[in-house]
Amino acid sequence: MSANDSPEVVDRGVLRFLTAGSVDDGKSTLIGRLLYDTKAILADQLAAVERTSQRRGQVLDLSLFTDGLVAEREQGITIDVAYRYFATAVRKFIIADAPGHEQYTRNMVTAASTAQLAILLVDARHGVVSQTRRHATLAHLLGIPHLVVAVNKMDLADYREEAFKRIVDEFLAFAERSGIDDVRFVPMSALAGDMVVDRGSRLDWYDGPTLLEILETVEVPRTLAGGPLRFPVQYVARPTAALPRGYMGRIESGSIAVGDKVAALPSGLTTRIAEIRMWNGTRQRARLHEAATLVLDDELDISRGDMLVGCAAPPAVSRSVDATVCWLGDAPLDSHHKYLLRHTTREARARIDRVDHLWNVATQTREPAPRTLVRNDIGRVALSLAQPVFVDRYAENVTTGSFILIDETSNNTVAAGLIV
Repeated sequence: MSANDSPEVVDRGVLRFLTAGSVDDGKSTLIGRLLYDTKAILADQLAAVERTSQRRGQVLDLSLFTDGLVAEREQGITIDVAYRYFATAVRKFIIADAPGHEQYTRNMVTAASTAQLAILLVDARHGVVSQTRRHATLAHLLGIPHLVVAVNKMDLADYREEAFKRIVDEFLAFAERSGIDDVRFVPMSALAGDMVVDRGSRLDWYDGPTLLEILETVEVPRTLAGGPLRFPVQYVARPTAALPRGYMGRIESGSIAVGDKVAALPSGLTTRIAEIRMWNGTRQRARLHEAATLVLDDELDISRGDMLVGCAAPPAVSRSVDATVCWLGDAPLDSHHKYLLRHTTREARARIDRVDHLWNVATQTREPAPRTLVRNDIGRVALSLAQPVFVDRYAENVTTGSFILIDETSNNTVAAGLIV
């Protein structure tokens, strides 16, 4: 076959995915298997892991490729979120390995906030447990569009089809009650490598795709690229007195071209784009997630924290926000305390007016409003702000639909919020 006759490789861009599940379900081993079988391990890193494995009397401990903290290696668990990167011929991947312990729920929320797919591991021997349901519900709450249930450790269940089908039926019953759809199931053994990258020979009764085939072919939503313009201003630049003022930032939704009409928030004044400067010169158009400096036709009073938006579909401008928050702080929520809300590049002092309800992730039910929220709690709250913010629903735009709360006294981040 000549070079011209070879099949064309389709570049499917980048997929950010999350691995989650109960403790000891094999999340770190799965990621190690993905990295190892796709040849994404550097030679010196592989040699170091082989030496550590030999000291423990093991052939190769794949989990050591991701468990980077000393405490993680000593206890054999994941504590912090570990990010890893690899690529195949058709797609690049960013993996977030989230902790399984309930006390690290806030770490999982952080990892899930940018994920486009979640891999939920289930031990073939134990089936669907409370932490399985907890992580599936969190993924659903955070709007992750795709969920893959990886039934791991099939080697310890003698690769029996009945064990796999029992977990599929059990999870589907739970998913129907919780409103979770778009779920795919894969039987596998991360330790032995069956159905992760290669099919293996011991799961011949399963005729579906391998885990890597799912990751390579899943469709990533591209709604933001065609959405309305959202350009939070990070910095106002004027290199010399001879050059006009430019507004620097990153396009978080939509695109912008020279001549387009835009509105500046919060003032609402409109103007047109006169020039687009990029790192390598001027351009006629800038697209989603590109950093740019925009020069306007008119001299407007715009500063950091303001936003340039499309005139046809502007965001809501409001001093009050209803949101689902995950409480991250060690100290509980204090309704008498003032916090700092950071939304895109804008900051505003915030007061929590009320807690509407607490979301019980274990039972997938709303509980009556508690007096406060403590670490790892997820609840619906109402906030009042000293300055307006420019918001979309989180389901429509994860950047303009999310925020963090900061304790002004300690400067610690105490909550992550999703605008509803």
